[in-house]
Formats: sequence, structure tokens, C-alpha cells
Amino acid sequence: MLEGKRQKQVAGLLNKELSDIFQRLGLNMIDGGMVSIAGVKITPDLFDARIYLSFFKVKDNDLALKKIEEHAHEIKKELTSRVRHQLRSMPKLTFYIDDTLEYAEKIDKLFKEINEAPPISPDGGKNGKEQSPD
Repeated sequence: MLEGKRQKQVAGLLNKELSDIFQRLGLNMIDGGMVSIAGVKITPDLFDARIYLSFFKVKDNDLALKKIEEHAHEIKKELTSRVRHQLRSMPKLTFYIDDTLEYAEKIDKLFKEINEAPPISPDGGKNGKEQSPD
């Protein structure tokens, strides 16, 4: 389903503000790795927001996500104070690990395997020679 204009506006606003909040709270660097907001998707009723996080060189993505979720109340409180004049109500924030890079790498690997595989001849591997029964 396509996003409406208002959904895109709110998602863009939340993305920008969350990036600033993550930097201010020091959540953009976890366990020697980098965390960034990969995207924000919001429901048509503007009550639920899915925040997709991208982790770069983080040792344990699940542990990093848990650490961010522990700060969820503080993040939401800060976000609410920043967007209170643009939104009537604050959406419920849910954090997810963005796995699009891993998915893209997996697809690339599959394409490389396909390209490296020996081609199958159109005659079913008979090499054009008919064998007569003896």
C-alpha cells in the first residue's frame, strides 16, 4: 500500500528528529559500531511508527537493539517535546533491525553462484552425439 503525503511528512520529521536525538544521547555509537536510522514507516492513522535501525560493525545487533529499547522512554519523551507543535498525538515507537543490506548481500551471492555455475547445454548434456544401444 502506498504511503500518503502526510505519512511521508511525519515519517521524515520523525527520522530527522530521531537522528538528532540518537546523537545527543550517544546512541549512534554502540559497542564500537555505528547505529543509524535507516527509515521510518508510519501507519495511515499516524498512531504507530516503525523505526528501522541499521548497524555497522556492531558486535551483537540484538544486544544493541535491546540497549536502544531500554532508552525508548527517554527517546519518546525527547521526541514528543520536539514535535509537539507538528503532531496532535505522538505515535507509538517500535524499533526494528534493518536487514536490507544483509538481504542484498545474500542476493548478490546467489547471483554470483549462478554466474559461476557451468552452463547447461540445451540438448540435456548429450553433447550432440547419439549413442546407439549395443
